[in-house]
Amino acid sequence: MSVYTSVTLEQLNEFITHFRQVGEPQNLVGISQGVENTNYFLTTDRGEYVLTIFERVPEEDLPFFLNLMAFLANNDLPVPQPIIDDGGHYKRYLAGKPAAIVTRLPGKTVYYPSVAHCAAVGRVLGQMHKAGQRFPDTRENPRGPGWWKDTADALVADLDGDQARLLEDELTYQYHNRRVDLPRGVVHADLFHDNALFQGDELTGIIDLYYACTDVLAYDLAIVANDWCTHPDGTLNPYRTRALLHNYHAERPLTRLEEALWPVMLRGAALRFWLSRLWDYHHPREGEITSTKDPDTFRAILEARRDLPGNAWVGWPEDVSA
Repeated sequence: MSVYTSVTLEQLNEFITHFRQVGEPQNLVGISQGVENTNYFLTTDRGEYVLTIFERVPEEDLPFFLNLMAFLANNDLPVPQPIIDDGGHYKRYLAGKPAAIVTRLPGKTVYYPSVAHCAAVGRVLGQMHKAGQRFPDTRENPRGPGWWKDTADALVADLDGDQARLLEDELTYQYHNRRVDLPRGVVHADLFHDNALFQGDELTGIIDLYYACTDVLAYDLAIVANDWCTHPDGTLNPYRTRALLHNYHAERPLTRLEEALWPVMLRGAALRFWLSRLWDYHHPREGEITSTKDPDTFRAILEARRDLPGNAWVGWPEDVSA
């Protein structure tokens, strides 16, 4: 959510004329978090919105994202509602790039999730996965195992010997242990704590669904566990993990095969984000306001997940004592 594209007042006013229900613009403030799109907080005389200019998202994928957001919002999930323009479209062009306006949800980011926050995100993620089973469209994950291998190959010249060996070993492990016959459906694929909003312990918003795709549901849960339930040294906090999994399981019961492959999911989720952060670190993009995240954070998480017993359902609800 960095600002790569500046918008003039004239451009903004022309764009907003096509969204009469939004009202007259009063203020536009760039959002610095994230690395993918240009985002602004937009204030009008009728409310608060988020204006997104899509920088790297393939334009052909935008209908999937925007229709999914509308579908989930209409199913009472706390996601932004895309705003339809006067011609019945979610997408228009701003500064020569595709753009959209969505509602701005209440709440703020919690940077140090508690047990209660993990319980709330587990419950809502379970509801989202369950509702997503009825969403008619599909989109393959562009950052799945094929992307892992291609990105690792492209990073070879940038890595030291220890990084390269760890990466090669984990890719081999995932190749031999990852299964495709797990429950699949719509996943968020990037539900870090900074993509959620809270008022107290209440989860009021899940945002930034522009990585959403069709993939293994337990993998999406593992992405959340790796971020929300992790100590600074990369190890899992058992109490937050239990809260996440218990509340998710209450909404969408997990299968025994998902239990058995939980360590594989945790390792795969850690690998995916270590790779993306390595790539952004070694191949940064220029932007007016940008942020690049430290890849060593996910290297530590991956190494901690590799230390889990291969036959243990570590962090599974019945395996974590009170």
